[in-house]
Amino acid sequence: MEKKKKKIRVYLRALEPEDYAKLHQWRNDEEIGRLFSGTRRFTSTLNEKKWVEDKIFDKENVSCAVCLKETDEFIGCMFLYDFNYINRSACGSSFIGVKELWGKGYATDAKVLSLKHAFHDKGLERVWAYVLADNNRSLRMLEKCNYKKEGLLRRANYVDGEFKDLYVLSILREEFDELWEQYEL
Repeated sequence: MEKKKKKIRVYLRALEPEDYAKLHQWRNDEEIGRLFSGTRRFTSTLNEKKWVEDKIFDKENVSCAVCLKETDEFIGCMFLYDFNYINRSACGSSFIGVKELWGKGYATDAKVLSLKHAFHDKGLERVWAYVLADNNRSLRMLEKCNYKKEGLLRRANYVDGEFKDLYVLSILREEFDELWEQYEL
């Protein structure tokens, strides 16, 4: 009996100028800010607008809004950056900014779409990520997406007044293709 395929409940779209308001709200949330960027950063709405504009006009990296298919609500972001086209690799990061949706699989769905773009559209061989060693949600999500731990960067990130370890994880194209077979759009 064939296993039922998983449905993806989100879609990715380009960032739009008006997205700055939600991003500003999320960045100023202590818990989200700590997990996303480490040390809290105070940022104005003007700075957030410029950051979004910079992402919109950046032709080298990929910055996407994550939205719910059902409601079109903007719930988070996905990024692909540090492209190395000789070695066919890039770094990928993500976050879900709507805390009520944490732990419900939306980040996994969005990561799968991001990886599909990286491997099938961009032709990459490897996508890697850094994750704080104590960020158990992100580690579980990446492992569900077939990422493998490659190493530990000791005391590599300064967070809340202390140095924290970072894991380096990656996924190869064939590992993604195994995962992709489990999904339907």
